[in-house]
Amino acid sequence: MILNQQGFDLWAEGYDQTVQLSEENHQYPFAGYKDILNRIFNEVMQVPTSTVLDIGFGTGVLTAKLYEHGHSIYGFDFSSKMITIAQTKMPQANLIEWDLSNGLPAALMNKQYDAIISTYALHHFSDEQKVTYITQLLHQLTPNGKILIGDIAFQTRAQLEQCRLDSKDYWDDDEFYFVHEELKTFLQDHCQLQFYPISHCGGVFVISNCARG
Repeated sequence: MILNQQGFDLWAEGYDQTVQLSEENHQYPFAGYKDILNRIFNEVMQVPTSTVLDIGFGTGVLTAKLYEHGHSIYGFDFSSKMITIAQTKMPQANLIEWDLSNGLPAALMNKQYDAIISTYALHHFSDEQKVTYITQLLHQLTPNGKILIGDIAFQTRAQLEQCRLDSKDYWDDDEFYFVHEELKTFLQDHCQLQFYPISHCGGVFVISNCARG
């Protein structure tokens, strides 16, 4: 099922509970969800009071924690109801309603960010779109900035196919999941990329600009 804006609006109230159920049962798609968010949280916390851009922030589960610790939060999501929920948690955050597939909103392109984060949003993009998106985001980083992506992800294509077989009754064929060995090949000339598997179907990518000099 492809979730459009209306679908996400309808799902907004129950989204966090849906995630929790999948995670507690250690099932695709959200196995390891909290550990993935914690990994990104700890990465961002290495730079005090940093400037953070969250792409597809949903109900603000992760960014609200960063907001509480004094980070400046910018972000966009295409669900107005999720934005409303997130804004109540982060009244001073700069949150915009925007379709992720249209790239970055112009209002957010005149800044550079210490961390650009995205959790469980970019799997709606094809692999080609992901590469284009990540390449564009690299230009928005501060010199030591990082892109941190937590999502449904696999080290190899074989692991993805195994998960598809194991989860065939509820696998979503309309989504495009990250495969580290393939993404690394696509991006090898553009950036430094590391992948940290967290569960059998999820992990964290840490991406930074290539070392200068």
